[in-house]
Amino acid sequence: MPYPTLRVARPTNDLAALLPFYRDGLSFEVIGQFTDHDGFDGLMLGHAQAPYHLEFTRERGHAAGGAPSAEHLLIFYLPEAEAWRAAVDRMRRAGFAPVPAHNPYWDQQGLTFQDPDGYRVVLQQAAWAR
Repeated sequence: MPYPTLRVARPTNDLAALLPFYRDGLSFEVIGQFTDHDGFDGLMLGHAQAPYHLEFTRERGHAAGGAPSAEHLLIFYLPEAEAWRAAVDRMRRAGFAPVPAHNPYWDQQGLTFQDPDGYRVVLQQAAWAR
């Protein structure tokens, strides 16, 4: 049975501010976007072979707010050390510095980065074990 495609969607106040973090830092590609669809603007970002993508929306005239806590995380497992280092270097070259993880577990084998809305992304140098 094929697995469904996962879309993770969340609001933002500033689509333009998020774009460099996810596109330039995390190397997501813009796979879709829309303007003024029933009062919403949106941006979808993904990777060609990944069964998931991210959607960010801005509702005109409404404030989205930021991350509810430092534990709202997206975690990307990169088991190969070279791929992990390349991902971290790409984030730094794009102007994003690591931040201390709220949960120290994520600092043991990874680095945490915070997007302009305060949501955090962990680049974990480990294989995901089920």
